[in-house]
Amino acid sequence: MVYFFILITFAILLLFWVIAKYNGLITLRNQVANGWKQIDVQLKRRHDLIPNLVQTVKGQMEFEQETLQKVIQARNSAISATGVADAAAKEGALTGALNKLFALVESYPALKSNENVMQLQEELTSTENKISFARQFYNDIATKFNIAQQVFPANIIAGIFNFTPSILFEITVEAERTVPNVDLSLKKQG
Repeated sequence: MVYFFILITFAILLLFWVIAKYNGLITLRNQVANGWKQIDVQLKRRHDLIPNLVQTVKGQMEFEQETLQKVIQARNSAISATGVADAAAKEGALTGALNKLFALVESYPALKSNENVMQLQEELTSTENKISFARQFYNDIATKFNIAQQVFPANIIAGIFNFTPSILFEITVEAERTVPNVDLSLKKQG
């Protein structure tokens, strides 16, 4: 009789442990989904700002229409992204196109001093920072979720209930890995 109660107690404890692990994995999966939605909100803001920037600089940059077209094409491609990996790749291409546009704006004095261009650049920079923080939060929680699925014995629960690892945001465009060259030397002009 004592063995029966020990067996029942063990079965109940095992059941509670399985429920706790399952609920923990569900909680982490929902946090990962929330992290992705936070990124998505910021990406939408970025996508909404880009046409305004292109319209603002279009008249002044008549010789740079190819660059503007590349920005619009990269934006449209990024809007159609599905999933984390696809979004990361397409957003990386959009970032590259925007960086080229910003570099060209620097060579147009009228654009550099244009209040609308400066405001849009500031808003895009602020949005880029928010995207970066949202990606960092997403990667942190996705890593926790992935670890929770891989450690023993929780990996058994994850396997039984078909949990899958989350994809992390990574740098996919090699140009983003290069360190910018900044010249802070004090050279005399003239």
